[in-house]
Amino acid sequence: MKKNILLTLLIVTSGFFTADAQPQDKAQLEKERQEIQKELKEMQGMYDQIKGKSKQALSQLSVLNRKINLQERYINSINKEIKMIEDDLYLSNLEIYRLTKQLDTLKAEYARTVVYAYKNRSSYDYLNFIFSAGSFNDAVKRITYLKSYRAYRLKQVSTILETQDLIAKRKQQQIGRKEQKSVALQSQTKEKVVLDVEKKEKGAVLNQLKSQEKDLQRQIAAKKKKDRDLNNAIMAIIRREIKAAEDKAKADALAAKKKADEDAKKNAPVTNANTGATNPATVTTPVVTKPAEVAKKPASYLELNAKDVALGGDFLKSKGRLPWPVDNGVPSIHFGPYSIEGTLLKGDNPGVTISTQVGATVKSVFDGDVVGVYNLGDGMAITIRHGKYFTTYSNLSSTSVKKGDAVKTGQALGRAGRDEESGGGQIDFILMIETKNVNPEPWLRR
Repeated sequence: MKKNILLTLLIVTSGFFTADAQPQDKAQLEKERQEIQKELKEMQGMYDQIKGKSKQALSQLSVLNRKINLQERYINSINKEIKMIEDDLYLSNLEIYRLTKQLDTLKAEYARTVVYAYKNRSSYDYLNFIFSAGSFNDAVKRITYLKSYRAYRLKQVSTILETQDLIAKRKQQQIGRKEQKSVALQSQTKEKVVLDVEKKEKGAVLNQLKSQEKDLQRQIAAKKKKDRDLNNAIMAIIRREIKAAEDKAKADALAAKKKADEDAKKNAPVTNANTGATNPATVTTPVVTKPAEVAKKPASYLELNAKDVALGGDFLKSKGRLPWPVDNGVPSIHFGPYSIEGTLLKGDNPGVTISTQVGATVKSVFDGDVVGVYNLGDGMAITIRHGKYFTTYSNLSSTSVKKGDAVKTGQALGRAGRDEESGGGQIDFILMIETKNVNPEPWLRR
């Protein structure tokens, strides 16, 4: 009997654990879908700017691919919810089955106690049971047993009622979960229709892009030239910063050596010009100095200054948490090698190209010093130094900082320029560790 009651309690407890875990998982899925919806909305805004233009730009296909990827993630999130509901319904059915079996056992046990009580319902039988005890202590034990037996029967009734309530509650929960599944299935069907439309739209864009392969080739060639010009400008700035740091390091070393020589000269003994003897009054105890060590070339001249070392260290610690350079922007061309679907055209992006609104505020992703503000002919660019790290913001229509300014994270640097091919807003964001290009996206907040 005790085993059965314990089993019931375990089933009840496991039911509570399932109920507690479910809302948390659903909340996570809902949060994920909200984030996807927000990005989809931003992506649609970018796409609306370039959709229907006479020329299909590279960014249009990239934005469509991103939209399709997000749509598939959204549908996958719905699928997870449906699977979660189905798992919950299965576990709920299993729990109802076990509770029902347990209820049958409890009722059978209770029926036996009722039958026994009915057969021994005479007060004489109870009194005879007590007074037939061999001693007073034995009689007290029998009275205690009778009280416990009555309490046990009451507990049986209570457990049966609680189990019945649990079964009714689980069945009611199942009705709610089945309704949620129905809503999720409807949403799944709707989003699949949207995905099919987007894939058809992508097919149409691909066909049009194939017919404009020469124009695309011209676009890629123009981007390659722009990237080369930008890279040359950035490298010139970085080399200048490294040279300035190297010159300062050498100047500091020369000044330190000069001071050491002067100190050594002051401590040298003075010789009498007439007698050639050393003047005892001027003799001082020579300062014993270690031979000067050969200065080693530092790993980086950009990390000789304590401030720059600290700034670079903080920048590295912020990897994955840096803000995006624009509030509403999406990558249209990712870092590194890329190719145009359906064609043999290829390119190599030195940073990440971000589609945004024309005139959107471009912000610094971290504290640093502006080391370059320059015009590339079709737009402005700004390079900021963060210790040994450099970030560059290109294709700006205007700037609001100048060389030598110290900037803070999130500070406005200028406005996003227009992509001449698509008509939408666009910037190029480049991250370098000294003279090495790295993928900026893993550094930015997801």
